[in-house]
Amino acid sequence: MPKFHGRHLLGVAALLVFFASVSAAQVSTLQGEVKDENGKPLPNAMVHIERKDIKGNYQVKTNKKGQYLHAGLPLGVYKVSVEVNGKTMDTVDNVRTKLGDPTTVDFNLAEAKARAEAAAAGMELNENRQMTAEQRRQIEEATKRRQEQLSKNKALNDAFNAGMEAMRAKNWESAIDSLTKASEIDPKQHVVWANLGEATMNLASAKPPAEQPPLIAKAMEDYTKAIEIKPDDAAYHNNYGLALARAGKYPEAQAELSKAAELDKPNAGRYFFNLGAILVNTGHNDEAYEAFKKAIAADPNYADAYYQIGVYLLSKAQVGADGKVTPAPGTAEAFQKYLELAPNGPNAASAKGSLQAISGSVQTQYGTDKPAPAPAAKKKR
Repeated sequence: MPKFHGRHLLGVAALLVFFASVSAAQVSTLQGEVKDENGKPLPNAMVHIERKDIKGNYQVKTNKKGQYLHAGLPLGVYKVSVEVNGKTMDTVDNVRTKLGDPTTVDFNLAEAKARAEAAAAGMELNENRQMTAEQRRQIEEATKRRQEQLSKNKALNDAFNAGMEAMRAKNWESAIDSLTKASEIDPKQHVVWANLGEATMNLASAKPPAEQPPLIAKAMEDYTKAIEIKPDDAAYHNNYGLALARAGKYPEAQAELSKAAELDKPNAGRYFFNLGAILVNTGHNDEAYEAFKKAIAADPNYADAYYQIGVYLLSKAQVGADGKVTPAPGTAEAFQKYLELAPNGPNAASAKGSLQAISGSVQTQYGTDKPAPAPAAKKKR
């Protein structure tokens, strides 16, 4: 029998104490399965295991079958959560592990989503995170409605995008067909009604005069629906006003364009100009003059408004017995301002001819210049 010196005995005793402490450590195992929202095993999901009674954090990934296992965990109370793409998808709190058999914590992300929806709907779940039959029925109905809404949204987007593509190609009839379909899928989309109105107005412009009235009336209905849904959109009021003017409803057109200017003050000059254009084209020249003045007040650099004011004031010029022209005050200044702002504008030649005319004797024709064209109102998108 070998002899041990006292020092050696001491070392053996220390080893025995060490092994005794190791064998006395109490460890446990945590396992489970993770399924995705379709009920299929979810691989590579990160499972976080956070000890609650004392500090300790552990983690493990699921395998190809969506399973995970973490052995050697100290006995204790844990919070277990599953993370997918950096986002925590579900959590089970106060999990107490045990000696011997593994403690199982499974995750089903479809049920986790249902629980979240139940919480949002104000439904309380029982302590085992289970839903009652009624709660499950409600969640299933909500899920079905959501799926129907997603399908509806796709159909809406497809129809709307097809309509806009047809509009870009100036295929007005095709655009109307697609946008009408979109309006039937969801009648509460103001942008659908507004573009449907525009497509219909463009189709009316392409038709002979006798075929235009019913199309213009339909476009006005579409604009009205857009405004009912979104009454604070200045562009809708502007385009509706132009449609009203095409239908001969001038007071209503003035009201809509004035509303557009009120809603969108930075672009008020354009709306007042459109109002003036309508009034000129309907023979209401004095009222048009006031509208053009408002356009300039709103936008001092609105060149076309200065030109139209010049044309109006030119009509007020006095011709003496000697044939000399006495222009109304502000006439020359209006044309000069137009040329300053738009020296190469479409009315530059006419403005120069008018200035020459009022600086000398009146002529039956202003040189070779053509009469000033009536202003065209512009749509705003």
